[in-house]
Amino acid sequence: MSDSNTTDFTNPSTFILLGIPGLEAAHVWISIPFCSMYAIAVLGNFTILFIVKMEPSLHGPMYYFLCMLALTDLVLSTSILPKMLSIFLFNSKEINFNACLTQMYFIHCFSAMESGILVAMAFDRYVAICHPLRQSTILTNPMVAKIGLAVLLRSSILVLPNPFLARRCTYYRTNIIPHTYCEHIAVVKLGCADIRASNYYGLSLAFFITGPDVFFITVSYIEILRAVLGLPTKDNARLKTFGTCGSHLCAILIFYIPDLFSSLMHRMGNNLPLYFLILIANVYLLVPPMLHPIIYGVRTKQIRDRLLSLFSHKRS
Repeated sequence: MSDSNTTDFTNPSTFILLGIPGLEAAHVWISIPFCSMYAIAVLGNFTILFIVKMEPSLHGPMYYFLCMLALTDLVLSTSILPKMLSIFLFNSKEINFNACLTQMYFIHCFSAMESGILVAMAFDRYVAICHPLRQSTILTNPMVAKIGLAVLLRSSILVLPNPFLARRCTYYRTNIIPHTYCEHIAVVKLGCADIRASNYYGLSLAFFITGPDVFFITVSYIEILRAVLGLPTKDNARLKTFGTCGSHLCAILIFYIPDLFSSLMHRMGNNLPLYFLILIANVYLLVPPMLHPIIYGVRTKQIRDRLLSLFSHKRS
């Protein structure tokens, strides 16, 4: 197999995911923290969904967007973790060509979707603080559903060309991918064809998705700060509401900072070991789904109280 994997061939039926090259001996040990992060992410996000569903007082725009974030986190982490663990624990490195493209699509689609949901949550906080009397008329349930649908369609449509651009190549130098999952550029680089179209389109996604999302989040918080700073000293109503932005700000930082760091490392860290870049790429996809439910569970009083009441009820 090793010989066939290092020669040019047409339309491979499978790719070989190496995991983390250079750390093969530690794969079993690396699987422990990754598996723990995934277990926490699944348990935490399902808990968020369960609490919001069971508690009528949480049936509002902020918590509906939180449920969308939880579902996105579950799909995103599940897109990579099961195959990664099969590589680490069972040395099952082969992945079907179409399965590889499907995984690639889900990873990039739901990453883009998560960015869009964070924008929707920023808009919710803007309306709640800057236009509190109109919140119930602006963010109605149908409007929340339309925003969620718009985020889904935007991500699904804009990311859709990625697997088709990767599929255009018919000749590959190798079918070995030095990664734990089918990342777009990692797959495209294996081909013998001109990959400029894929590179340009991948870069354009950053301008059409990440760029506008960061801009709208920034504008929302500028307006929120202006509203809060313009309050009379004794007026604490909006200040208390601003406290609800803390969880959202943490979620934003947890999502965008690792993304930025990972992008910079892949473009500027030519002297860094490959295993370090791959570890960063995995942390970027696994840490936000794990931390989001923890942040909202700890910082959001309604969720925290409901969670405590569930535990106290079980004990009694």
